[in-house]
Amino acid sequence: MRRVVPAIVATAAAAVALPVIAQADHKPDHKRPPSPPAKADLTIAAQPNPTVFRGATVISGRLKGPNNAGKPVVLRADEFPYGTGVRDVATTTTNAKGAYTFTGAPVRNTSYQAVIGTAVSQALLVKVRIRMSLRVSDATPRVGQIVRFRGRACPAHDGRRVRIQRRTAAGAYRTVRRTKLRAATRCSVYSRRLRVYRDGTYRVTSDDADHARGFSRARFLNTPR
Repeated sequence: MRRVVPAIVATAAAAVALPVIAQADHKPDHKRPPSPPAKADLTIAAQPNPTVFRGATVISGRLKGPNNAGKPVVLRADEFPYGTGVRDVATTTTNAKGAYTFTGAPVRNTSYQAVIGTAVSQALLVKVRIRMSLRVSDATPRVGQIVRFRGRACPAHDGRRVRIQRRTAAGAYRTVRRTKLRAATRCSVYSRRLRVYRDGTYRVTSDDADHARGFSRARFLNTPR
């Protein structure tokens, strides 16, 4: 799987948009980032979390207490599989109210901490969904017609399983077909044919240990009567 270097930038008070372009399942045997004791005087949060591959997230927090303005803040990152190399990825300073903000686009699940002098925030896990797309060969198929479902998963996850899911009457999604991601020039691709007998709303999903579960946008197939 190709490795991409994450992009992180910082501002003192407000997020700055980057030129970059949802419930993550985490299997029980996956390694989790270390969780040191939380420091009550330095907070950290991210929005959105989870984000999606190539999507931005804003990491922010506040140094509590007096004399908290103009303090240098260091953002540390520990990417999956965690514990293999914590790095300082960005710096900024607190504003007049002790607040700080970083804006970036992590490329895989990443644990972050903010550091101001001896104050260290709790570890914050920002999950990154696989970016999934879905196209169909015919959105208005005849009853019993075969429809081809195809799309991409970014970043590349060649060999990982893709689930084609149909929404039930209760609103949940049920897997109706499975296929695997294949290598392509960019990202990974999939293709699967499915015979459609009635109207239905479909999506595709896939996940891996280094990324949260990604979902495509739902597509409605209308079978004219």
